[in-house]
Amino acid sequence: MQDLQEVYARQKKLVIYLLAFCALGWGFTPFQSVFAGLSLGALFGLYNFWILVRRLEKFDRYIDEGKTVRSLGTAIRFASGIAAVAVAMSLSEHIHLISTVIGLMIPYAYLLVDRIVYHVKHY
Repeated sequence: MQDLQEVYARQKKLVIYLLAFCALGWGFTPFQSVFAGLSLGALFGLYNFWILVRRLEKFDRYIDEGKTVRSLGTAIRFASGIAAVAVAMSLSEHIHLISTVIGLMIPYAYLLVDRIVYHVKHY
């Protein structure tokens, strides 16, 4: 099985490509608010995924040491999603709300596709 840091590094690279695509879309299309929302959501989604990776490594370490684990940071990830929506709502003339919510889920969609590709290649 792949190391969680390798999966995160691939995720980060894909989100950077997405942000470059969003920058091009923002600069050359009339849908600037949609691309701004996708960018904002993808950044917050990547942050949420980073928190999850960090907490899962801590969880793994604690299990190996025989300690108990409190949580996997779900509240922090929810708060981050709420913060992304709050930014989109406060800047609604510049950032599209629905595309921000879609952008929040992009890293998880990438993760799903990455796992499917990994299992097709290796099994």
